[in-house]
Amino acid sequence: MPDHSRRTNRLLSLLSDDDYERLRPHLTHVAFDYKKSLYEASRPIEHVYFPIDGVASLVITTSDGGSAEVGTIGNEGIVGLPVCLGDHVAPSSVYVQVPGTALSMDVRAFRGELERSPTLVLTMLRYAHAFFNQVAQSAACAHLHRVEQRCCRWLLMTRDRMPTGDFLLTHEFLGMMLGVRRTTVTDVMGTLQKAGLIRYRRGHVTILDHEALRQRACECYGVLKLEFDRLLGDTAIAPRLDKKHRLISEVG
Repeated sequence: MPDHSRRTNRLLSLLSDDDYERLRPHLTHVAFDYKKSLYEASRPIEHVYFPIDGVASLVITTSDGGSAEVGTIGNEGIVGLPVCLGDHVAPSSVYVQVPGTALSMDVRAFRGELERSPTLVLTMLRYAHAFFNQVAQSAACAHLHRVEQRCCRWLLMTRDRMPTGDFLLTHEFLGMMLGVRRTTVTDVMGTLQKAGLIRYRRGHVTILDHEALRQRACECYGVLKLEFDRLLGDTAIAPRLDKKHRLISEVG
């Protein structure tokens, strides 16, 4: 696995050299195809994924067939968090929402490394805390902020996880994320396009004015960004955990 691949995922960048070198032989590049199932509710999790680009959605499906997104995972995290917390199944499913690529690892090998390395466990627990904060902030956001504000927040969060400002986005997933009907999605995206903030054609979004989009987004975007940086470090610096469990910055 080329060394540059580790720096494209925040959690892998946080690991000590020893931890990363033990994971590296087990990591495989995989495609994050649109709607690909990464694991299903109440079924054993067989692989964990470290996204490089693309976005995965944590989805809850009710008994009447309704679905709602409750969290998103991009290049800041790991798909398969229940494994890090000692479980092998979850009541939710995870699907690829925005296609891209990831590094995949067999869950048995990953669990073995967790048992071997306290520093690896600590890194995953820090991410678990950050992800819990994301879910909590998003729940509050859904109750307190307008659809347009929430849509801008999600577009900005997705842009942060992608190599460019152009990415696939369907009405289906955006409606699921916002908890609204497709007609509402059409109205909101149309408003943002008329204002010159985005271009939306044939299921693809292009961010045209990042700063204006940020001004229209609710405060939750900034709150979540600061919280991830607090817990996982600045991605531009790519800090990691050393053998003494301290956060240090990469030098050289």
